[in-house]
Amino acid sequence: MTVIGLGAAVFDLDGTLIDTEPRSRAQWSRLFDAHGVPYDDALISSFAGRRGMEVLRDLAHLFPGRTVEELFEQVVSYQSLPGMPAVAPVPGAVGLIRSLADAGVPLAVVTSAERSYAENLLDELGVRDLLDIVVTAGDVVTGKPHPEGYLAAARDLDVPVQETVGFEDTPAGVAAVKSAGMTCVGVVTTQPVGALAGADHVVPDLEDVHVVPGPALRVRGLNHSGQRHS
Repeated sequence: MTVIGLGAAVFDLDGTLIDTEPRSRAQWSRLFDAHGVPYDDALISSFAGRRGMEVLRDLAHLFPGRTVEELFEQVVSYQSLPGMPAVAPVPGAVGLIRSLADAGVPLAVVTSAERSYAENLLDELGVRDLLDIVVTAGDVVTGKPHPEGYLAAARDLDVPVQETVGFEDTPAGVAAVKSAGMTCVGVVTTQPVGALAGADHVVPDLEDVHVVPGPALRVRGLNHSGQRHS
């Protein structure tokens, strides 16, 4: 067990608070299929944690005659199609947010998603009213792995970055948290343990993170082989 002092907690959304990764992968795969563009797991994984528009700009050469905006609207339209994978809260996520709020810890979400999408998911989780700030794709110039979103959250929460703990589930997100100067807790919901090696602590989900007096976090993390520390 490790105890981490904190002045604020900042969370990624997709994959960290709510498991949307199967649906997201299905949407991106369907886009490539629709345009007859070959892809592999690595290409689909490259979208994880990043703003979709930014990744599409990098891949625009694969979709001649299509604008990035058109492609993004197309992939978003797949979200509500019948048969798309369901989404569910990451175990322990809602309870942790509520415990932090009860302890008076300033809270924020920093997501690569668009605002309407993020606000709807947070409402579904029932935690939107507990968050002080939500930083979305449209609020920053540069998305993850750049730290801009996390720096903006710390600034607006008025808490020093070194007293802030960030929670992330992707390499891009972990890099953003660490570049901001925050302590990072990696959540192994969408990536293998090794992919989150840059995090200070790694947990299988948020049931292994508890709020203790201080306030602080008690974390039961994983070692490099994916086993829980005793």
